Amino acid sequence: MWKKLLIALWLGTIASLVGAQELQFGPGPSAPGQALDAIVAVVDDDIITRSELETELAGIRRQLQARDAEIPPENVLERQVLERMILQRIQIRAAERNNIVVDDQSINAAIGEIAQRNDMNLEQLRQAVERREGIPFAEFREGIGTEIAVARLRQRVVESRIRVSEQEVDNLLVGNNRPGGSAREYRLAQILIAVPEGANPAELSVARQRAEEVLAELRAGADFRSLAVSVSDGRQALEGGDLGWRRPEQIPTIFADVIPTLAVGEVSEPIRSPSGFHLVAVLDTRGDQQSAVTQTRARHILLTPNELVSAEEIRQRLLRLRERILGGEDFAALARANSEDPGSAARGGDLGWVSPGQLVPPFEEAMARLSPGELSQPVQTSFGWHLIQVLERRQQQAGGEAQRAAAREALFRRKADEEWEIWLRQLRDQAYVEIRL
Repeated sequence: MWKKLLIALWLGTIASLVGAQELQFGPGPSAPGQALDAIVAVVDDDIITRSELETELAGIRRQLQARDAEIPPENVLERQVLERMILQRIQIRAAERNNIVVDDQSINAAIGEIAQRNDMNLEQLRQAVERREGIPFAEFREGIGTEIAVARLRQRVVESRIRVSEQEVDNLLVGNNRPGGSAREYRLAQILIAVPEGANPAELSVARQRAEEVLAELRAGADFRSLAVSVSDGRQALEGGDLGWRRPEQIPTIFADVIPTLAVGEVSEPIRSPSGFHLVAVLDTRGDQQSAVTQTRARHILLTPNELVSAEEIRQRLLRLRERILGGEDFAALARANSEDPGSAARGGDLGWVSPGQLVPPFEEAMARLSPGELSQPVQTSFGWHLIQVLERRQQQAGGEAQRAAAREALFRRKADEEWEIWLRQLRDQAYVEIRL
């Protein structure tokens, strides 16, 4: 459970740090006298060694044991873990090609956030990682750096291109306002039988037949989660295909019409998507208790890089402004004098009351982690770099603009998730991969 908790917290931290600055990734040097590893996979110009695979396998076994999940046969587990490692290497190289780097300061900030949210100091966190989980702290740091880089990659190649129209928001709200339209949440899981991009009819036929065979096993009583670990090509395979709790507007578009027709425990017929054939199960349902939203009143200072001023210079300027504010200078006065946001600068940076979904995700995620009165580190978004301070929060009944903002955010997330899955599948198909197990 420790690793589960740490991973959940570091992923949340990473989302809010998608804009901070940078570190190059690459394989570290072998220790003196270290025996050469067998190569189990070649990924473009990179390799995965047997020792790296064994380290990952040990960690996955611990996770499966911690949640009392059935551990699949060794050859099945090995294949799934290796595929996850291959996809991670491909993403890291894609981040490098997009000039995405993560520096030590960003990693240190993420680790500090994890420690703080676990009520630990850094030494206690190190002990929890190394002694309780058996993970070298250097490996823990590298994992955080990788996740930050991937989060930035997703923001650059997918999220920056997502647009949600007002008509789409209207359509969603009309559906939610029908009787029973948004009264239920679904705990979903999936098994994906993947097909390559541009698959020919023969390949599609083989994949569909395989999906039908898996469906027959499920209907004959096979356990969905165990079968997902064994056969699914989805990124959630090692978690039993679990997609988590989804409100109707958060369900992937290709599943949206099918899910409400399924009873708990029921599995869909194969559903075709660009990635392959999906078998979706409803694991559980619950009523929607969300009748109010949390609104935040915040203010910010925005600075934007240009041809003459680099992003790092902007970040340093904001750090100096932050020190001045912490030293007692007035935030509003500094915002009026320095902020490049014409809409809020004249108001001392005040953004007024905002609901979830009204601001860009990196800003909202950073803002959500601040207590009233707290001042953020510099945060990067598509608009530039921000210094954020939360003034107060309140609960507001969902309706009007708050309801539209929540709907807009849900649609954005759904589109981003779908585009990211397609983009990753294309990236995997285009990579040179040679498996040498």
